Amino acid sequence: MATLQHPLSALTADEILLCSKLIRANFESPTSLRFKGISLQEPSKEDVGLFEQSGVMPPRRAWINYYIAGTRFFYESIASLGERRVESNVMVPAGLHGPTDDNEILQVEELTLADPRVQEEIKKLELPLGAAVVCDPWIWGADAADEDERKYQCYMYMRAVRNSEHLDSNHYAHPLSFSPVFDTVTMKVTRIEHVPTGGDFEMKPTGPVRITEPNEYIPELNDLRSDLKPLVITQPQGASFTHEDDVLKWQKWSFRLTFNSREGMVLHQVCYDGRPLFYRISLSDMSIPYGDPRPPFHKKHAFDLGDTGAGMMANDLKLGCDCLGAIAYVDGLIADEEGQPLKKPNAVCIHEQDAGLLWKHTNYRTQRAALVRKRELVLQSIITVSNYEYILAFVFDQAGELAYEVRATGILSTQPIDPGVSVPWGTVVHDGVLAAYHQHILSLRIDPEMDGEHRNSLVYEETAPMPLSPEANPYGNGYISQRQVVETSGGYDLDSKKNRVYMIESSSKVNPVNGQKTAYKIHVPAFQPLLAQEDSLHYKRADFADHSIYVTRFRENELFAGGQYTNQNKQTTGVRKWSARKDSVQDEDIVVWVQFGLQHVPRCEDFPVMPAEIIKVALKPVNFFTRNPAIDVPPSSQESNQSTLVKPSACGQSCPTQESGPKL
Repeated sequence: MATLQHPLSALTADEILLCSKLIRANFESPTSLRFKGISLQEPSKEDVGLFEQSGVMPPRRAWINYYIAGTRFFYESIASLGERRVESNVMVPAGLHGPTDDNEILQVEELTLADPRVQEEIKKLELPLGAAVVCDPWIWGADAADEDERKYQCYMYMRAVRNSEHLDSNHYAHPLSFSPVFDTVTMKVTRIEHVPTGGDFEMKPTGPVRITEPNEYIPELNDLRSDLKPLVITQPQGASFTHEDDVLKWQKWSFRLTFNSREGMVLHQVCYDGRPLFYRISLSDMSIPYGDPRPPFHKKHAFDLGDTGAGMMANDLKLGCDCLGAIAYVDGLIADEEGQPLKKPNAVCIHEQDAGLLWKHTNYRTQRAALVRKRELVLQSIITVSNYEYILAFVFDQAGELAYEVRATGILSTQPIDPGVSVPWGTVVHDGVLAAYHQHILSLRIDPEMDGEHRNSLVYEETAPMPLSPEANPYGNGYISQRQVVETSGGYDLDSKKNRVYMIESSSKVNPVNGQKTAYKIHVPAFQPLLAQEDSLHYKRADFADHSIYVTRFRENELFAGGQYTNQNKQTTGVRKWSARKDSVQDEDIVVWVQFGLQHVPRCEDFPVMPAEIIKVALKPVNFFTRNPAIDVPPSSQESNQSTLVKPSACGQSCPTQESGPKL
């Protein structure tokens, strides 16, 4: 086995193979298994610290999830890689289910379309010659009256008749009115459900389909504009970052980048100018509840990380397309359903980008302008979860800011609707196509070590007007800021009227200029919390989606805001329950969970493919530095940037002139 350079390094291909071999050896006779995850069991902070101080490598362990194929028996194991043995092998309690995997989804599609009952429903559609039916297996979600077997709800579509030979033709523009239910134990369709297509709960039997016009997104089926000229981004002297083993260095930033099946990108040991900031940061969870109250759509509630995985669904990013400029790529390595190493090529792209001005000042007396353009380092991964895409990025700047940015795009999950019908929980986006309202609620997990201290506090700052006073505020314009330490674990919210801002503060490090404790503030956009009723399964399953901020005391293996198992479960054990311990969190080893997201009321402009919607959480220094940390960034200049001047004649005949403009 290869020598590992650091205890936090992701599992190697040899280690993944060893894990599946050890699990299989646990059975007396050959047994068919379906693996649902093999990843590093991260060592404790104390063990990592000991390694970095004295080179003592902690025991290397792996976490393993698997099913006995053809059964509901689901296991969670810990393997000691150094001792080459399984330390623990525990059956997961009934009612908890593992995620899907790439091949399982394809298998479900194939078997569903071949099922005789499904074929019989397709015949009832009386499709034109050459029409093709498409199956989208969907995570089952949960249903109060349902049994516990792990299943898929399959939604059915057809490709436009005139474009049926194009496998990429947009089938979401032609949803069908029946929905097979697929059992993952028997690997068979168990029943056919019909979906409501009117404005009520009535489910009508399958009948002849109404042929509608296509609505395509692929370029060869659209008329493309021809007036866009090339935009070339070059870095003649190469990139300014270095990447060796897991460690990335750029400007004054350094950190460790790893990758796993569930979270995708994970950052460890994030430092600025040698000063530690965050021990671990990752996208922890994502809840997407839908608002159509009618069966079977009431079950639509996906957890795209817990049910599938950001690593499992990572795209193979392409040069000159997903990222521009001087690009470095990082492959992801996960385990497939057979317990074999599965490379996810180009799962992360690393590049720099210009982001406008970072700072500028012009002395109006001398007209001397001093200015610096903002350069950012971007680590980007893109995941495709059936119809939807998420563009996920860590973004670092030169003034000590770290942001996590999400761009939501892809195609709406659609369902059929009768002509002339509208409903209050969705938008008609095309003839016969309804897109239901839904929320995207994400959770960013932040494990801080602010200024090198593992004991930190969460504080919030509010600004408030001073009382009118002849002595202290005679003109009524005074206002102050006040800080409050959060003392116990719990869920907390923003308050824009008070300009409430949350900060992660060191225990004892202070700024020499003003004596304030060094800190980083959390800029999080306001979002509408989960709208499902508190006694609903949607609410019980989304164990983090009701507050903008959660803070808990650190405990090993509490990594996922919605809990370890989200797929189809009737409730999860996550951060809402962990915070209910009401632990002391002042000057303790804390974890901060930041929730952000989108309330998606679809519009026609979101179809056939959605322009990216951007949301971002930013972590910014507060009294961490004694002055602007980007004051030493070299100024921008024409000599270095080599911009070109566009003269009016270069625009051609389409350039507007004052003479040709409207006259008032």
